Amino acid sequence: MGRKTEQPIFTTRAHVFQIDPSTKKNWVPASKQAVTVSYFYDSTRNSYRIISVDGAKVIINSTITPNMTFTKTSQKFGQWADSRANTVFGLGFSSEQQLTKFAEKFQEVKEAAKLARDRSQEKIETSSNHSQESGRETPSSTRASSVNGTDDEKASHGGPTDAHLKSENDKLKIALAQSSSNVKKWETELQTLRESNARLTSALQESAASIEHWKKQFLACKEENEELRNKIEELEEQCNEINKEKERNAQLSRRLQELETELQDKELELEELRKQGEIIPQLMSECESVSQKLQAAEKKNKDLEEKVVTLRTEVEENKHRQTNLKTELKNFLDVLDGKIDELHDFRQGLSKLGVDN
Repeated sequence: MGRKTEQPIFTTRAHVFQIDPSTKKNWVPASKQAVTVSYFYDSTRNSYRIISVDGAKVIINSTITPNMTFTKTSQKFGQWADSRANTVFGLGFSSEQQLTKFAEKFQEVKEAAKLARDRSQEKIETSSNHSQESGRETPSSTRASSVNGTDDEKASHGGPTDAHLKSENDKLKIALAQSSSNVKKWETELQTLRESNARLTSALQESAASIEHWKKQFLACKEENEELRNKIEELEEQCNEINKEKERNAQLSRRLQELETELQDKELELEELRKQGEIIPQLMSECESVSQKLQAAEKKNKDLEEKVVTLRTEVEENKHRQTNLKTELKNFLDVLDGKIDELHDFRQGLSKLGVDN
């Protein structure tokens, strides 16, 4: 009955999270990707709920109460606590604008839920007061009818009283019908809550099983990741070895080219040596001729050296003679100077004699 009268009033898409029940700190993803999150209004129970379904799995079924508060924890993430579900829901939006719209709708629905609760309390108080008044009036009417005496007296004097009692009975019947309707309504809601709790329990068990399944998959993925890392490290080592081998091959190739070049140079040198080997006999004959000439030259050189020694000796003797001649010439010049001085004195003497005569 509640489901047929429940209609969506706002819909958006977000990533759904729930708080980790063990740590109460970490967020656990409830959906693999962004899912539809909707506000529903139940006109029969006059209540509001946030519902989200991922495939066939209910991941959010939260009835909004006036005590709830939606908190923005970042530009694109918000959360609220649901005491009935004993958890905290978190929503991650793709934009800050979507988060703002959801928060505004949460506040609007929260105010509507508060207003609905106040009206419901007023109706309950009014119904309770009406029931109490009807209960007080009924005994007084009964006492009035019993005091009136015999049946004949009731027939003659009880006309207005019967009408009043009938009216009061009708009111009691209406109140009883309303009470029965309320009882049925509360029983229906209780049954709905039980079914909802059963679904939530089933969803919680499925979530727990899914968590265990994902934990196993996570561990398997972790082990596979470690194996892949080891393989990658092995491949990297192999790649390093291959690169080293490539470098060695490149060095060997360069060395081979250098050796080939050297071999070509050596072949050219060998060819030149072969050509030179062909002219060796000629060179040997020329060498013998040169040797003979060299011997003759050495003999001539020896004769020249002897002549040089002789000439040096003669030069030394000539130098000695020249030195003696220089000495004798100097002595002669000294004597000549003396004679010239004597002649000059003699001339002066003659000149004086001529002057005196």
